[in-house]
Amino acid sequence: MEDHEDIRRIRLAAVGDELLTGVGDARALGWLGRVLSKTPLEGIELQPYVLAAPGEGVEALSQRWQTEASARFSPETENRLVVALNDTDVVRSTSSARARLNLANILDRASQERIRCFVLGPIPTLDAERNRQIAELNRAYQDVATRRSHPYVDAFTPLVNHEQWRGDLAANEGRPGQAGYGLISWLVLHRGWYEWLDVPAPSTGG
Repeated sequence: MEDHEDIRRIRLAAVGDELLTGVGDARALGWLGRVLSKTPLEGIELQPYVLAAPGEGVEALSQRWQTEASARFSPETENRLVVALNDTDVVRSTSSARARLNLANILDRASQERIRCFVLGPIPTLDAERNRQIAELNRAYQDVATRRSHPYVDAFTPLVNHEQWRGDLAANEGRPGQAGYGLISWLVLHRGWYEWLDVPAPSTGG
């Protein structure tokens, strides 16, 4: 029987918009559910808390995450924060510089509290002009996270011209469905997730 004291207890708070909840996914898993289902839990008690707010951009996120996440965290556990970004700030005409500052504030406050962060960048749409703006936002976000040594998953670049991704968006009114969420989860699992949690990657991959 495993020693009670040897179990790692990880509380994981995930903040972002409705895509965190798997909206539009017939399996009701979304990308995060798929990722968690492929995370090895030997010797680990993982406690995930999804703190999603529909349509929320990074400015609103920067104002609420700490209050909501801290209510789930404990000084007796490893506390981790998943930050799932989107393009809402582009739609609202927020400059990439301001969006960049808001993300920096989130990550800096988390670091002060010894909370390790994992950042997922915005996903592409079917609109070429909007994608041009998202590309700029994605670069800004990636630079902020990388400078602070937090893992950042660029979901935009590999998916923007991905045939299966675009087909899934077209079939689901512009949102990802099962295929789209599967693609996002694959990127997350292969871009630092296991290393971030300090767990071994499954030998069969993600």
